[in-house]
Amino acid sequence: MIKTQIIKILSAAFITTLAACASTAETPVTAAKNEILEAALNAQDNATKARYNARNPEQTLSFFGIAPGMTVVEVLPGGGWYSKILLPYLGNNGQLIGADYSQKLWPNFSFMTPERIKEKETWVTTWTEQAQGWGNETSANVSAFQLEEMPESMLGKADAVLFIRALHNLVRFESEGGFLTNALQDTYAVLKPGGIVGIVQHQAREDRPDAWADGNNGYLKKSFVVETMQAAGFEFVSESSVNENDKDQANMGDGVWRLPPVYSGSADDPDKKAAADAIGESNRMTLKFRKPI
Repeated sequence: MIKTQIIKILSAAFITTLAACASTAETPVTAAKNEILEAALNAQDNATKARYNARNPEQTLSFFGIAPGMTVVEVLPGGGWYSKILLPYLGNNGQLIGADYSQKLWPNFSFMTPERIKEKETWVTTWTEQAQGWGNETSANVSAFQLEEMPESMLGKADAVLFIRALHNLVRFESEGGFLTNALQDTYAVLKPGGIVGIVQHQAREDRPDAWADGNNGYLKKSFVVETMQAAGFEFVSESSVNENDKDQANMGDGVWRLPPVYSGSADDPDKKAAADAIGESNRMTLKFRKPI
């Protein structure tokens, strides 16, 4: 209750400060925004906080310019690791919109049983209800859609779209149904003019084979992502090194899931697990794009 009251007070203070400082210095606004984000981060459980050193949510969201009151689309929100931070941070003047992969993409995954694919048909309703349960009276409003089925009512509504480790699957199955192309078309359509696309993605070194860095191993090259986004009509704004990890020198034969927290192929091998722990989580690019005004 105390954490909720603190976030509510800080959110109100941010709106007041924003109005007062809109035509003057931005520093007070930034300070108020940072306090709200810090409160949202401090309100998370210990399991979430344990990942902060690897995922750097404070620096990442700040770099993307995410602020209270915004409408933010989170692609592939899953169990809500970032959603649970965004809900109190965006506040009840903001909106969080979950965007799952297209229903047509899921059968391409070998782990998706017919029953799980069937469950995806009601994902918009079930995820929205679940996400509403993560929030409280001070949290952002919640809604959702599946890519390639975006309601017309959402056109031009978003301030930002976030692809947090969600791009590689769209790339790996592009030839099966144009899933990357269609997702970026939806992204462009849902954004306001000047809206931001924030990408955090497992990054392959530029000298690695293109055939390996095609998304099937989780990794993509930065040059490919930048070129693809620009071809889709977005302007490259800037990049951050906050999620880079020089210890991850993945090459042919390496999948990103060999690393923590998944430990695929290494969980039962002490030596491999120790090697994975020595690397840590994957090397990740952090890129910011903008829909032209």
